[in-house]
Amino acid sequence: MKFLFVHQNFPGQFLHIVRHLIRSGTHEVVFISENNDNVISGVRRVIYRKPVSPPDATHPGAREFALALSRADAVAQAASTLKGLGFTPDIIIGHHGWGELLNLHDIFPASPILGYFEFFYHSDGFDVGFDPEFPTMPDMLPRIRAKNAINLVALNNPGWGQTPTLFQRSTYPSWALDKISVLREGVDLDLCSPDPKAARHTLHIKDVTISPKDRLITYVARDLEPYRGFHVFMRSLPRILKECPKARVVLVGGDGVSYGARLAHTTWRQYMLAELQGQLDLDRVHFVGKVTYDEFRALLKRSDAHVYLTYPFVASWSLREAMAMGCAIVGSATEPVNEFIEDGSTGLLAPFLEARKIADAVLTLLDNRKQAQMLREAARTQAEATLCLNDYLTRYEDLIEQVSGLSPSADVAPQPRKRSPRKPVAQSAAASKKSSPSKAVPKTPVSAKSRSGTLLPT
Repeated sequence: MKFLFVHQNFPGQFLHIVRHLIRSGTHEVVFISENNDNVISGVRRVIYRKPVSPPDATHPGAREFALALSRADAVAQAASTLKGLGFTPDIIIGHHGWGELLNLHDIFPASPILGYFEFFYHSDGFDVGFDPEFPTMPDMLPRIRAKNAINLVALNNPGWGQTPTLFQRSTYPSWALDKISVLREGVDLDLCSPDPKAARHTLHIKDVTISPKDRLITYVARDLEPYRGFHVFMRSLPRILKECPKARVVLVGGDGVSYGARLAHTTWRQYMLAELQGQLDLDRVHFVGKVTYDEFRALLKRSDAHVYLTYPFVASWSLREAMAMGCAIVGSATEPVNEFIEDGSTGLLAPFLEARKIADAVLTLLDNRKQAQMLREAARTQAEATLCLNDYLTRYEDLIEQVSGLSPSADVAPQPRKRSPRKPVAQSAAASKKSSPSKAVPKTPVSAKSRSGTLLPT
């Protein structure tokens, strides 16, 4: 098969499926993106230049969409060049977040598009207005609604959608749900596996040394910011450090802002340290910035209590990896986390806004090693059942087959232009925990039968 992937930051969410397709040795994979240093052997990269930002006079609510349209033009131009060189994809797979896919059906009208839908914004509910510490200003509401311009054009274009969680799918309008499938992303369970011996050895992370006698609390986010509960976690630390003298806290994350608003003259780390001045033993609280993936895994395998907090927004990859590594997890009782963690079974949940209850949960794990071990084992078991990378890749192939009418794993690929795509099956939240298959509604008969009756994991 001929695959065209599109994501401004190669390879984005498509790392595992691209590697999988290349390993098969039977597919041609082309990837359109901005330039970066990432390399996957066997992938033909096509680079487009990031468009310039819209003029200052552009309405604030229209700036993101204006840039998206410029990206769509740049990607369409790159695709047109590919077409002129004789390349026509059997399927186009990309992320809708930056608008790059919006014009591709004009270039390749016969090529089905499978687009990644990450989040539909709301001016009330979900992340907006969730944290009373940061009230929504009236002038923000039109801009929030306008952020869905890309989503809405994409949903009205030809194509099919995928999203990784039921929560994310639930953010989309009811009229759009029938064209969005849930495809749970997988984790490399061998790479991200528990290490029962980790606590017996000294751990070095940058200039921080954690001894076997220390009780290690970990927190990981791309950036240290309120969307990921950084401010609330920091307010939980005075009590944790006071009641557990052996506690050491390592926080991973940068000083930027990935989501939400920036502070005018400081970072959230500096802001919270100023707020808690005199309340923290800073010899036991360590900010290590961004770390390598090997350091990240070593840290979580050694963790005695791992804290993951988030607004009702997109769940981080680190939560999945923490489960796979058998962390004893304290999570926020918010919808994205509830989908992964069952309170008292695979982790402990606490109200996002209540620092004291977060501290209680962490101290419970530090005090009760037997309960912590039970939660560790259950989290790993759940990861094996629902987050297996190989299962994810199999389901991905099923989804590709149902969208394109071609099977990526077929021994002999059918003629590329003689496919008969069929409509994939979406799943409602109510059916998420059932394993009963959904019946596909074919547009025309399909020669190859997919391996599963549903696109969605159970």
